Amino acid sequence: MAGSLIKKTFWNVVKEYGAITLGLLAYSLGWTIFLLPNNLVGGGVSGFAAILYYATHIPMGYTYLVVNAILLLIAMKILGTGFGGKTIYAIVMTSVCLNFFPSVVPHEFIEEFAVSNGKLICTILGGIIAGVGIGISISQGGSTGGTDIIALIWCKYRNASPGRVILIIDVVIILSSLLMPSHTETGEVLSFADKIAVAVYGLIMVTVCGYSVDVYLSGTKQSVQALIFTKKYQQMADAIAFDMNRGVTVLPAKGWYSKEDGYVLMVVTRRTDLNMLLKYVKSIDPDAFLSVANVMGVYGKGFDAIKVKASSKKIDKKD
Repeated sequence: MAGSLIKKTFWNVVKEYGAITLGLLAYSLGWTIFLLPNNLVGGGVSGFAAILYYATHIPMGYTYLVVNAILLLIAMKILGTGFGGKTIYAIVMTSVCLNFFPSVVPHEFIEEFAVSNGKLICTILGGIIAGVGIGISISQGGSTGGTDIIALIWCKYRNASPGRVILIIDVVIILSSLLMPSHTETGEVLSFADKIAVAVYGLIMVTVCGYSVDVYLSGTKQSVQALIFTKKYQQMADAIAFDMNRGVTVLPAKGWYSKEDGYVLMVVTRRTDLNMLLKYVKSIDPDAFLSVANVMGVYGKGFDAIKVKASSKKIDKKD
């Protein structure tokens, strides 16, 4: 039993890091194919690295790695060592990809597939691909660091929304591109009018990217509630709780037709884990009866946090 659990844990880790890698590849390709060839900018550390690349031709990956390393060290000093290996892996992997892909993706492909379609299309497509890539990484516990770290540090000392802080930082980074020289791949210098257009495209890109992240994460966060009727409730409850690492509630029940006492298992889990749950049920008791229903929202440990502000008004208690 222990050996099988270790094996499952190992493959779960491989699966998570594989998904994070896939997301980071998509994120880096979005920048490489659609954004960089058009001198487009975005928010976060990537946007800052792109602006510096257009001005000095220092590869994005180096700037991305150095800035994030500095932010991580500051965060560990102020917030503690709560940043896991997935965050460090994501930062290093993204830095490598941002340096590697521009040298291997054919310029003819980029020209025909992206640049020839115009900057607006490239802004939208690049934002979607980058956003989905970030969403995949976040859904597996990965984080690309960057402005997220700055927002966490700021919110530790100020009463502010992290999302609003990140948005303000992104806008400042995009507008700063107006003050920096910007050179195309052929060495031409962009005029100030062109840089204003790039800044507008950058604001569109941040909006599209953020929306894509939200859409992807809202899909992966959909939850279901399963009711499992089985005579092997103990074995199945143990498998769900200790093998799947999911919460399970055992409810007493009585079949009115058979007049037999029994138990029903109630499981609330992410929709993405439903297939795994069905496999467990079928392998333990092929004759089990199971109903699955969508739930509007699930709040608590392992799911979404309750973010409703407590009322400041005191409720008078009547004797």
